[in-house]
Amino acid sequence: MVAGYLAVVLANARHYFTDDTESQYTALWVGLGRSLREGVFPVMVPEQWMAGNNTMDDAGLFNPPQLLIDVIAPSVDNVALYATVVKLVFSIIVALGVYRICLVYGARPVWSAVAGVAFPLSGWFLFFDQATWMTALTGTAWIVHAWASSVRYTRGEGGPIPVFVFLYLTITTQYIFPALEAILVLAAVAVGELLYQRRWQPIARLTAVSACAGLAGLIAFLPSMLSADVTWRGAWDVINDPFLTVPWSESLNASLPSALPAFTSWWGYVQPLPVTYIAWFLVPALAFVDWRRAAGAWRELSSVALFSLVMLMWAAGPGTIGPLRWPARVLPMLALGLLVLVCVLIGRFGTVQNLRGRIAAAGALIAVLLARSVSADPANAGWHLLSALGVAALGAAVVWLGRTRGTAFAAALTIVAMFPIAFLQVNAAQPTPMTWNLPAHRSDAQNAFPQFPGTTLQLGDRGLLGPDDKSVDAAYGSLVFGNYARAVELDYVNGYTPSGHYWFGELLCMRWDGSVCPDAYRRIFTPETETGRTLVDLMNVDRVALQRAMYPDARAQSAPEGWRWVDYPDNDRYIWVLEREDGLVSSRNGRISDIDGVDAVSLSETDTTSRVRVSSSGGGRVVFARLGWPGYRATLGGEPIPITTVAKSFVAIDVPAGTQDVELVLTWRPPGWKIGIVSAAAGLAGLGVLQWLWMRTRRRGTTAAPATAGGEPDHAPVGVTP
Repeated sequence: MVAGYLAVVLANARHYFTDDTESQYTALWVGLGRSLREGVFPVMVPEQWMAGNNTMDDAGLFNPPQLLIDVIAPSVDNVALYATVVKLVFSIIVALGVYRICLVYGARPVWSAVAGVAFPLSGWFLFFDQATWMTALTGTAWIVHAWASSVRYTRGEGGPIPVFVFLYLTITTQYIFPALEAILVLAAVAVGELLYQRRWQPIARLTAVSACAGLAGLIAFLPSMLSADVTWRGAWDVINDPFLTVPWSESLNASLPSALPAFTSWWGYVQPLPVTYIAWFLVPALAFVDWRRAAGAWRELSSVALFSLVMLMWAAGPGTIGPLRWPARVLPMLALGLLVLVCVLIGRFGTVQNLRGRIAAAGALIAVLLARSVSADPANAGWHLLSALGVAALGAAVVWLGRTRGTAFAAALTIVAMFPIAFLQVNAAQPTPMTWNLPAHRSDAQNAFPQFPGTTLQLGDRGLLGPDDKSVDAAYGSLVFGNYARAVELDYVNGYTPSGHYWFGELLCMRWDGSVCPDAYRRIFTPETETGRTLVDLMNVDRVALQRAMYPDARAQSAPEGWRWVDYPDNDRYIWVLEREDGLVSSRNGRISDIDGVDAVSLSETDTTSRVRVSSSGGGRVVFARLGWPGYRATLGGEPIPITTVAKSFVAIDVPAGTQDVELVLTWRPPGWKIGIVSAAAGLAGLGVLQWLWMRTRRRGTTAAPATAGGEPDHAPVGVTP
């Protein structure tokens, strides 16, 4: 796996530091790590507004390995190197997990190793899950081990703790796809093992430990589930959207390294990346399986086949199922199922008998691969032909080695051939269409960036940046997009959020990456109807940075009332800057942003709690510079008091008449946190019971080997027959 990883890095040193990894994850790690080092559990950062609710998506706050990554991150200046090393660790974990799955289904170790190395180098996983979507990588790393451990548990070869731990780690990545994929893995294992063992007790045990893991991990998803109504992804509509839905026919080019599939994505219809590629040997190897012997193992392998079929159907759509969108995301799961299935079949039932016929069959399969790839991408027909000839030559060499030197040499060549293929695929995709080209060294960014105190709101659009603008000596010396502000350790309203607050996003016309529309400038300085205060006042914003490309004539206009234009000579190529005439307001009276008929003095502030001394003879209202996420509670003099919102976005509390020097306490807790704690305790208690039962069974020696369709245990792997 290390060798394959190095081949990719040689083709593109920043391959594992691109798109969401550079714009979202590494900066998020730094921000979370700084809070953890200060002794603060960072569930909420109010000044980051839509991106500040870390319980919503991707932060992994209840995932111990992720917290370790966060704690280390602030000590590493080169975040590109850090991301590359972290992803290497998880890629090795993935490879070992796939290896374990193959072993539990009886594959020989050498072919299990082939599958283990091939999976991290498969198309979508290599170009998306590894390169950009970190939580997809980590989720998959734990899923594959959960799969292997669940099969071992049902067969009495392992206990419930590994199943519980790997499922918990999968769930607490806070990414919905791995959680649902894990459920489908467990369902497939349950069906397959029921067919194989013909006993319901192992399935009951697996169901019980899975339920315990689900209860323990529920705390990771309850906040987002209970907050969905105020987010962009609150709807549960099912839409037949063709975007990133992959036709089943694309599986017919899964073994041609040059294949550029045809389906709709960000780059049109023909993709610039070989995302449906799985492994060069996958399809041709089917010609060398003794299918008559393999048919006898259909019960044992039914779970793998069932899972692969479900993933094939999911990848083809529908495009949107509530918060689940872009079915192409499950292509790695399809690759996983097919790699395990093929490598187990080759390892147990591989044969070269009737060699000429099998070579002809393999040639026909390669011809099908070529035809499908040329039909999808006729402009590169010559390259596809060369690729097909290369696959044929490699296949012939593997068969020859297998016959003359043995299975280990054949498997070794199968693996080694993956490395130049990965290099050529990544090299051919350069320059990558996904990079933001954010600086790799945080110190470079911090040295170039103006050290803005207080809270800054940026009005700009990432789409206005040209290729020459994407460097720390240009736009990245004064503009932030995504989570870049966390990397330079400044407080910006702008951040990366896949689950943004719908109403706040509408107020500022702010998108997932912190970009806004040109009308945002007018909106933020227009008085809000209920309070008469501007949005920047309600947010306690100290500074507004305007992207010059979006507002080229802004400086020619007078500054809004109470604001002034400020010059930053070292950074004025890309931004105009407005600051308040009377200094910082974000630290003046806690997070109080507006009062009406109330005297209010901040007593103390934390990210989750505001304590205020209030008085009001005739009744009034206090508005806080806090986004109205579900989870806020308030007490006045120790008694609960209702909470409202202004503009459906800003937390507000109506103070009753006759209030005199009473403490108002506003507190935010993740919605459902009490339920989550109770469910986690129940899950751990259930695990304890299951572990006790398993140990008791082992002491009594009553664990029986599962029976095959013929009634005999079948665990011995079978090699390539002559």
